[in-house]
Amino acid sequence: MKLVLAMMKHETNTFSPIVTDWARFEAWGMYTGQAAIDAYAKTNMPLGVYLKLAREYGAEVVLPMAAEAMPGGLVTADAYKRLCDPILEAVKAGCDGCLLDLHGAMVAEGTEDGEGTLLERIRQIAPDLPIAVTLDLHCNLTAKMVQNCTGLIGYKTYPHVDMDVVAEQVGRTVMEFITGKRPKPAMALRQLPLLSQTLCQGTDDEPMKSAIQACRDEEAKGLPAASVFGGFAMADIRDAGTTVITIGNDQRQADAAADAIAAKVWDKRDLHIYQHRDLAETVAKAKKITQGPVILLDHADNCGSGGTQDVMMVIEEVLKQGLEDVAVGAIWDPEAVQIMQAAGVGATVTLELGGKSGMPSLKLKGKPLKLTGRVRTITDGEWIVRGPMYNGYKVMMGPTAVLEVDGRMQIVVVSRHHEPWDTGVFRSVGIEPEHKRYLLLKSRIHYRAGFAPLAKATFTLDGEGVTTSDNRIIPYKNVRRPIYPLDKINDWRDAAK
Repeated sequence: MKLVLAMMKHETNTFSPIVTDWARFEAWGMYTGQAAIDAYAKTNMPLGVYLKLAREYGAEVVLPMAAEAMPGGLVTADAYKRLCDPILEAVKAGCDGCLLDLHGAMVAEGTEDGEGTLLERIRQIAPDLPIAVTLDLHCNLTAKMVQNCTGLIGYKTYPHVDMDVVAEQVGRTVMEFITGKRPKPAMALRQLPLLSQTLCQGTDDEPMKSAIQACRDEEAKGLPAASVFGGFAMADIRDAGTTVITIGNDQRQADAAADAIAAKVWDKRDLHIYQHRDLAETVAKAKKITQGPVILLDHADNCGSGGTQDVMMVIEEVLKQGLEDVAVGAIWDPEAVQIMQAAGVGATVTLELGGKSGMPSLKLKGKPLKLTGRVRTITDGEWIVRGPMYNGYKVMMGPTAVLEVDGRMQIVVVSRHHEPWDTGVFRSVGIEPEHKRYLLLKSRIHYRAGFAPLAKATFTLDGEGVTTSDNRIIPYKNVRRPIYPLDKINDWRDAAK
């Protein structure tokens, strides 16, 4: 038996000014062949599970592409072609099955459904090829994705700490089909007219907690798999939004479960919309908390959803209000890192920090913040994740430095975008996060993977950026209508017709 395994992942924010080219994939991690096996075999990511399954079934493995880039703007046509072509060539050479680790929200030049287009092209080469797919909880699931694979599943946790669990679930289901131990799975897709906001999709909270439980309840009844995708609202494409997908032993079972789960999701639609708060008032409330660490979330500038990671608005307010003992993770500013490197550890420098990126889609200009501080640490920015999300993966933040301002704020400044979901973003530069009073994180929900156990309190700070949850300023043009909350809808089935 020969299996083609591959990974191709990107969450595309169509409002982001960041160019997602081939170099951006290389910067985060692009591997082929044995190098890909070495990079992922010991991780808890789907590709690691697929490798384990291949060994269990005694299969020959072909791994033509394992690539991921930090979220950003449109994937260039060149990068998309260079990602897809090796996978297509491997399938064309012949195989008995294909196990794919995809994201589900890739938008590229020439296609707003990067994953669906790849799967469609695979099917054109091998119409009957068994294909298993894992997708991110923030996938904007399309009919094209579902129609061109055998089994498809999404993560049930956000932060995504169950990637290995769901990969095992769908991978084994499809492997049993390949080996004749079960019939071909039946799938049912339900696309809801709901533009859920990422900040409301944490699976420990409502409404996603109930949605995921509804999936688990159906699986407990004997359904092979069920998934709810919150979707990714920062992609202005037709199919952005919330979806349900079920894998049944037959079509009737799949359809009944999909309808039941969709109805439960729709009943809590109001909870998918974030309620904004005044920034200054929220910082003032956080200042009153005496026991730390207190988590401060600069969620509108989260690079993990395509943010530029250099908006200084929230940091400026925190400094203005005089909060003490603050660690910031992290600001993207390669120029500032170079200045600090040249000055050396212990030197005092004055920087125009951050604000290097304009955001034309939201009519926002970059606003650097002038700061004087001491260079505390300089590193190469490389470390291994030891927490539950991406465990075992090597992070490469690029040249990194820490600027200490007024003895009360330490700012981690990086040369490559990286969302702080693991405490390594601080520990790798000598900061012990558990002993700080405040941790200001450029994150939405993923921070919980590494930081939730430390937090005495958490505040969402509504600054600026292309990962904003403020629908009033997002210029949607392409998303299908009607869709809630942009439109008033009573019954999701009416809008879905």
